[in-house]
Amino acid sequence: MVRRIDVTGAGGVRLAAWEYADPPENGRPRASEAPGVLLLHGLMGRASHWDSTARWLSERHRAVALDQRGHGRSDKAPEAEYTREAYVEDAEAALDQLGLGPAVVVGHAMGALTGWQLAAKRPDLVRALIICDMRASALGAASQREWEDWFKAWPVPFATLADARKWFGEDDPWVERRNPSRGEFYAEVMHETPDGWRPVFEPEQMLKSRQTWVYDAHWEELAQVRCPALVVRGLDGELGRAESQEMVRVLPRGQYAEVADAGHLVHYDRPEAWRAAIEPFLDGVLTG
Repeated sequence: MVRRIDVTGAGGVRLAAWEYADPPENGRPRASEAPGVLLLHGLMGRASHWDSTARWLSERHRAVALDQRGHGRSDKAPEAEYTREAYVEDAEAALDQLGLGPAVVVGHAMGALTGWQLAAKRPDLVRALIICDMRASALGAASQREWEDWFKAWPVPFATLADARKWFGEDDPWVERRNPSRGEFYAEVMHETPDGWRPVFEPEQMLKSRQTWVYDAHWEELAQVRCPALVVRGLDGELGRAESQEMVRVLPRGQYAEVADAGHLVHYDRPEAWRAAIEPFLDGVLTG
C-alpha cells in the first residue's frame, strides 16, 4: 500500500511524500513504531523510482520517498528557490513533519548530496546515510554546458511513450549501448500533454538546481557527517573507484559497497544486487 502525504517545504513549497506500508503481521512493528527511512531521488527523478527498494524496506522500516521540489507531484513554481539550501530544508521539513527522524536517509545522485548536507546540518535527524553514485568533487562549467546541450537535443514532444522509452534507452547520444532500464527510468518521468509526451519537470528548473552544486566541491560537508555512512557505486556509473574510496576515508564512519554491471542508476538497473549491497549495512544500523 502506498499513500500520499503532503509536506510543506522551504518557502511554503508543497511537496508530495509517499509512504510505503503494509498492514502489520507476524510480529512486524506498526509503521509508526518502525525505524524511519527517507528516500531521496536524483535530479529529474521521482519518488516512484524507489518503488522496488521502498517495498522491501517497508517490511521492517517506515519507508517514505519524497518527490523533491520541481519533481514528480511536488510543486514546480517558477518563483521558487532551487538552491542547495532549499533542497536540504525540504528534506528537514519532511523528517520533522512526518515524525520520521532520526531516520536512515538513502539518496541517489543529487538526493545523496542533499542527504549528506542534511546529516552535516542536523545530525539529530539522520541516524545513518546511504550515498548512491554521487561525486563530492566539483564538476565544473563544462559539465553544466554539456547538460544544457543535452536538454536541447531531446526530441520533445515524443509522439508516444514508447518513442520516449526508445530514445532514452537507445537513441540518446549519451547512451553507449542499448539500455532498456534507462529507457524505462525516463519513461517514468514523462506525462501526456495535448501535443505529445513531455517530462513532468521543467528542464530550466533542473539546470537551476544543478548549477547550485556543480561548481563547488562538497568534501567539507562530507567530513561533518558523524553517523554511519555507506558509499555505493555502480562499476559503470559516474562515481569512480578512487573518488569513492576517498569519500569513505573522509567520512568519519564511512563504509563502501559496489554493484557490478550497474551504471549510474544503480538501484534501478540492478534492484536485487542493490539490495544485497545495502541490506547488511541497514541490518548493522538496526542492531548497532
